[in-house]
Amino acid sequence: MKALAHPSRLMMADALAEREMCVCELQQMVGSSMPTVSRHLAQMKNAGLIEGRRDGNQIYYRLLVPCIRRVFSCIDAVLLSERERAAEAVEAL
Repeated sequence: MKALAHPSRLMMADALAEREMCVCELQQMVGSSMPTVSRHLAQMKNAGLIEGRRDGNQIYYRLLVPCIRRVFSCIDAVLLSERERAAEAVEAL
């Protein structure tokens, strides 16, 4: 979970669940510098979430754990539930 504890890494994992992407595409998507994106990818790779392959001078990454999307939907459900409880508490006042 720590490897996904940043919005940019979540965004990249979600995109990589759809298809393999090169570092340049991921950089453009998250809008960060190349060194920052590379550090994020290294954290995800060290956690065993992604793997890379070199094609010429490009590195392409793919998600190794496709079930990660279920984790995303679970987190969304928890956040939605929390928002609903907070709204109910405000209405009760």
